[in-house]
Amino acid sequence: MNQQNNMNLILQAPKQHAVSSSAIEAIAALAGGDVERISDARVPDADVWRVAGVSLNEALKASVDAACLQARLDYAFIDADRKLADFRLVAMDMDSTLITIECIDEIADMQGLKPQVAEITEAAMRGEIEFNESLTRRVALLKGLDAGALQRVYDERLQLSPGAENMLKAVQAAGLKTLLVSGGFTFFTDRMKARLNLDYTHANTLEVVDGKLTGKVVGGIVNADEKRATVERVCREIGAEPTQAIVMGDGANDLRMMGISGLSVAFRAKPVVRAQASVGLNFVGLDGILNLLA
Repeated sequence: MNQQNNMNLILQAPKQHAVSSSAIEAIAALAGGDVERISDARVPDADVWRVAGVSLNEALKASVDAACLQARLDYAFIDADRKLADFRLVAMDMDSTLITIECIDEIADMQGLKPQVAEITEAAMRGEIEFNESLTRRVALLKGLDAGALQRVYDERLQLSPGAENMLKAVQAAGLKTLLVSGGFTFFTDRMKARLNLDYTHANTLEVVDGKLTGKVVGGIVNADEKRATVERVCREIGAEPTQAIVMGDGANDLRMMGISGLSVAFRAKPVVRAQASVGLNFVGLDGILNLLA
């Protein structure tokens, strides 16, 4: 990383964390600037501070990262003139990003196979198993399950991640398009599209015969390459560049679409994803991005 000048360092934490003023001041001192509290933050349940005029380099980022983790603070270095209006699209992963669960793990729980499937899911999200292989293995374990289990997962277990609705309302009001692109399943993305008024969705289709899952998916698998291609396709459709996209994800299969974006957001993400993202949100909700952009 070359030195970048005139950056803002934005610090934020859920109000219930009650971060000490001494911790904030110590991090501001690391950054070499004066800290101000942002009183008109767009997220009502977060405390937000800004250190302006920061010169960013690798050593500073590493020291701030360590200090913020210890203080349970989220941080972001962002160009001082960066605005939400600079962007045209928000693209989101679904499982463990827009929503709190991994749908396939919860479907497997209906088969009594959650531990086996969750282990494969975790390995895939850490980048230890190739995604196509991991999905094929996991879906095969669901063979014979009554398709009604999908509705039960949606009704009983699916919850939106903190800040998701606030974030989406704000970006939609600002005129940005929304894309939900998932290595999960159309059963859930279709319902999210209708519920949240999303513009685009793309996911895998589970094969169902005689009301039961066959253990296969229909058509191609939405893997890392397909996620990237989908972001590129939607950007073309709306007349935008990928650098005008904000892309959010948590797993290794999100890295390729995050890599072409103008702002990549690692939400409650695996270490391999946090290390490569523009922004990490470990403590505040998805609407934490609103505090980063004027």
